Amino acid sequence: MVGNISVGVSRAALAGLGLLALQAAAMPALAQKGLDEPFQAAFKDALAGKVVAFVPVAMNFDLAQGWYAGVKRELEPFGIKMEVRDPNWSTNAGAQAVTTLLSEKPAVMIIHNPDVQTYAKLLQRAENEGIYVIQINMGSAYRTTAFVGANWIEIGERDTDAVVQACQGKSNKIAIVQGALSAAASAYTLKGVENVLAKHPEIKVVSSQAADWDAAKAKAITQTVLKQNPDLCGIVGFWDGMDIGTAAAVKEAGLTGKVFVATSGGGEQRGACDQVKSGGFDLDLSYDVPTQAADMAGMIKWLLSSGMKPGSTKASMYTTLIPITKANAGTDGTCWSLARMTQ
Repeated sequence: MVGNISVGVSRAALAGLGLLALQAAAMPALAQKGLDEPFQAAFKDALAGKVVAFVPVAMNFDLAQGWYAGVKRELEPFGIKMEVRDPNWSTNAGAQAVTTLLSEKPAVMIIHNPDVQTYAKLLQRAENEGIYVIQINMGSAYRTTAFVGANWIEIGERDTDAVVQACQGKSNKIAIVQGALSAAASAYTLKGVENVLAKHPEIKVVSSQAADWDAAKAKAITQTVLKQNPDLCGIVGFWDGMDIGTAAAVKEAGLTGKVFVATSGGGEQRGACDQVKSGGFDLDLSYDVPTQAADMAGMIKWLLSSGMKPGSTKASMYTTLIPITKANAGTDGTCWSLARMTQ
């Protein structure tokens, strides 16, 4: 019995060794010649020499600078040329820039809309003429091939939830500092605020005014509100670049830490994490500009290599929000800096 088992094992081992020998004999032949990847050449050809034009509302603030740096870093190595048309906060100049691009015909336009109407027909025309259009963060009434950005209703809800919680046991008086009334970001965020307030009739809104994305206006509005309502317990702001003014007014009134300030933004170090660490903001919901830039770049690579007709699909890529509070504001990687993005 023992002998038979031993013979059986030996035969199996010999068979295995024979197979290994055959494989070893074949390996040198395979190692001498690699396989050509059949798809990368077509991908590179689809991107090389293409032009991607970026039309922000302006280039002089963190969001636009971060988006441009991130997209440029991802696309230029593939031979794509990046161009910027800076309207510098002028809606008319922005419309003119988009109109000019229609005749120049870049492969892709990245558009940061100042409002929901001004560019809508121009963007539709662009896609009809074969230009891919990606809208970033603030969309128009016309939905293009792709939208990458924050879910503003969610931001409004989460910021307001935090303010409501902070006001428990206090005056229940809050203020709302809106952006530009005609901008999608402001209108949708306000809807999120309203959704939460509808569930909390005990909360009294003593002021809801538009600061038009301007920090000086936000500061002036907040100063007036605090003089009239020194027992204010919370403020819902719509953008941290603007709410630096809101926080400054709260600090000047000696109410930092007593008035809960909630806002949102792109998560840039100085405008977000540093402000939270200093006590200027209690909550800053970040939509993380580097991730948005990577999403746009990935979408552009896919569109250009797919051969898909512009406007034939309407894709949305909503950003995962990062709540920045005292708990994580000092943690490396919570926020970003332009210097690191351009290295």
